[in-house]
Amino acid sequence: MNPDTESIKNLPEQHQEWPGRTDAMTPVPDHGETSYTGRGRLEGKRTLVTGGDSGIGRATAIAFAKEGADVAIAFLPQEQEDAEETRKQVEAAGRRCVLVPTDQRTEQANIDLAAKVIEAFGGLDVLVNNAGYQMVQESLEDITAEQLERTYATNIFSIFYLTKALLPHLGEGASVINCTSIQAFQPSETLLDYASTKAAINNFTVNLAAQLGDRGIRVNAVAPGPIWTPLQPSTKPSVEGFGMNAPLGRPGQPIEVATAFVYLASDEASYVSGTVLGVTGGKPVF
Repeated sequence: MNPDTESIKNLPEQHQEWPGRTDAMTPVPDHGETSYTGRGRLEGKRTLVTGGDSGIGRATAIAFAKEGADVAIAFLPQEQEDAEETRKQVEAAGRRCVLVPTDQRTEQANIDLAAKVIEAFGGLDVLVNNAGYQMVQESLEDITAEQLERTYATNIFSIFYLTKALLPHLGEGASVINCTSIQAFQPSETLLDYASTKAAINNFTVNLAAQLGDRGIRVNAVAPGPIWTPLQPSTKPSVEGFGMNAPLGRPGQPIEVATAFVYLASDEASYVSGTVLGVTGGKPVF
């Protein structure tokens, strides 16, 4: 794998309205369209990636497809155009892609999402809970009740709802992988609500791994550091210097996180459960 890492150093100033568009970013992130080569590690697996229209979710969907998996992606309805691009890339890898537009903030929405995926695939082998929401605020007083509820409903409630709905369809050898963040370990003052949801995801991951171990279902999480996705220009007042404080001296590309999801979904990680795997450019995850 040879991702583009030079172009994301010293990013040009830019801003978008939330939730952001991939094609409006400068530079456009690397999702592994050409930089990633599959090795058959997920051959025949049926997978679901939430937030799969862009960023880490798109890169994970593409990598899964290149590794031999069929992929369903959930995404906000307004992100249809980005989702279609993800489908194009998955199908270019010779795999099936099912699009399920869903706002995951309610339990019923997740029940419906699970039903559509099971109807399409007949079962599920890998669930990636990746969908997330953040919005920078300078102080606690600036976080509205609406923002707090959206952040928790998107980042943590949806994981409970969707995993619960899909659990009857996950058999021995299945894998649940949650997307947490370096924010769970090194929280930014301006991401107070977001960081707290990521800490909750870590706890959920470890506890669920203990619950499901005797069923042969593995549960893990990936903790990205600063990654160049539409979430950045659409939720931050500035992207100046973004990721440059990481020990590796740059932000990461989405495909560099997707490789961690591939590993945890694969049989190579058959004895890995209850783990949070950091992809942070050198920032400590403990």
